[in-house]
Amino acid sequence: MKSFLVRGVPASIQTDSWWMGGITRRLPLVGIAYFKLAGNILGWAETVWMIFWMAVVATCVLGFLVWRLVLRPVYALTEHAKAVKAGARDAPVPRHYGTPELSELGQAVIDMGSTLQDREAGLRAYTNHVTHELKSPLTSLIAAAELLEAESAPKDREELIGTVQRSAFSMRDKLEALRHLSAAREPVGRGPAQLSQVVETVRDEAGIEVTLEGEAQVPMDAGALAAILGHLAQNAAAHRATALRITAQGQQIRVADNGPGIEDGNRARIFAPFFTTRRNDGGTGMGLTIVQTMLGAVDGRIDLLPSDSGAVFELHF
Repeated sequence: MKSFLVRGVPASIQTDSWWMGGITRRLPLVGIAYFKLAGNILGWAETVWMIFWMAVVATCVLGFLVWRLVLRPVYALTEHAKAVKAGARDAPVPRHYGTPELSELGQAVIDMGSTLQDREAGLRAYTNHVTHELKSPLTSLIAAAELLEAESAPKDREELIGTVQRSAFSMRDKLEALRHLSAAREPVGRGPAQLSQVVETVRDEAGIEVTLEGEAQVPMDAGALAAILGHLAQNAAAHRATALRITAQGQQIRVADNGPGIEDGNRARIFAPFFTTRRNDGGTGMGLTIVQTMLGAVDGRIDLLPSDSGAVFELHF
């Protein structure tokens, strides 16, 4: 018998493959011989037909299992990915993944799509806010520049120059706040950190009295936790609060100040970017937004609790 070797493939591997192929080709004959000779019950024709239908049934069962456990979940996952790509928020989710490996892969793809959609929605919302907030000082700059080109009294020119400076400073502050917000969206260290480690830092930076009741260990590094509590303390100090009380219980941290509190009409908007009641005092309205974003980076959240006096926030990790 002639053997043909393929150039570049070791002869030993080709020889093994030839023997395996020969065995595979001889399996039907072995089966027929077994059923024919085992008791000589079946004839040659019956034996061949039985082997044939056994092969057909086995092929159908294997084909059904491949479709049920592999093909159908993959097709459903493909449709889900196409719907997410098209921007659908209610993309169909596969009902069955077949195998644990496909289940893990499918859930990872779904989570990834949801995360990307949330980021895109957040980016669009921030872009709209930036456009709206920068439009006012930019309009003032353009108007002041046009008036400065014309002949005007020295007093009017001083007022126009002041308008230009205030508008420029306002735009600078908003862009700086956006830079801080962008940094807050980056993943923070997972820690853990003890709450008592950062209280002294918060007290020094905010310049108000800070007291701690209890202890908590949070899933972020000490720097990120200090930044979050620092924003809350500085926000309280900016609204005339003189003391901040931090109470820890389990994975919840309650932060309460003794300031004037938050008006009912503003409670639904305090976490919105650029919302502030201190615009004339230089407030940018981004502090609570940054806190919310940093907590979201570690799957946490911040809630505003009802209170008779002062502002009370609760952090969940």
